[in-house]
Amino acid sequence: MSLTIATWNINSVRLRIDNVLRYLAEHGPDVLCLQETKCPDAEFPRAAFARAGYAYIVHRGMKGYNGVAIVSRRPLGPADRMSFCGREDARHIAATLDIGADRPLTLHNLYIPAGGDIPDRQENPKFGHKLDFLAELTAWSTRSRADNSHSVLVGDLNIAPLEADVWNHKALLKIVSHTPVETAALGALQADGGWTDAVRQLSPEPQKIYTWWSYRSPDWDAADKGRRLDHIWTGPALAPAITAHAILRAARGWERPSDHVPLAVTLKL
Repeated sequence: MSLTIATWNINSVRLRIDNVLRYLAEHGPDVLCLQETKCPDAEFPRAAFARAGYAYIVHRGMKGYNGVAIVSRRPLGPADRMSFCGREDARHIAATLDIGADRPLTLHNLYIPAGGDIPDRQENPKFGHKLDFLAELTAWSTRSRADNSHSVLVGDLNIAPLEADVWNHKALLKIVSHTPVETAALGALQADGGWTDAVRQLSPEPQKIYTWWSYRSPDWDAADKGRRLDHIWTGPALAPAITAHAILRAARGWERPSDHVPLAVTLKL
């Protein structure tokens, strides 16, 4: 059995529904996880996904910002909706998939806070919130390590952890998303939870890998100042099943694009 799971920060699912449907039609992942849907639950475009063959949907939205969703060709079962730092801000949703094994696969879809522009907790409360969010997420991951053996964690984690995950390591050491305190926090989350970085298992450093290019760049493609902010991790039982990954760089050049592009990983189960 082959299972392809994709993740994409779409930066408004209603604004970019045509791009999402194009991706589904042309690449056909079994499951697509979306972040930053910016859509209240009552207005989520369920019918458009159902017509495209993705009738199984769970979503958790807000008006104007945040929001996460999972759309699938395969039936989805209920799972957790976690909140962090005392905020109900729609940054996590989970679902289960029957993979014909002794237990279902649990899929966690996350949107970690970006953290603002200044990498200082005192000067920038958004950065402090990001670090606190990561600390709570790590505590959950550590407690749930055994349960997460058959899990996949995906999403816009808003951190590029490795030198080859950014266009210029030295230039970005003081830029939010690649500061040492953030990369160390993400490393602890991964290690303490027993997660495997699926993309880097198949394509280790020094290969450069990006999933995000800033809107501020007048010619993003030529400048190629990217970062790998989007991730797919597997629990220990699923790590041997990782067989392929794909990043659709071309989607950054589509009409009205997101600044992120789809990332997909295939598991051979």
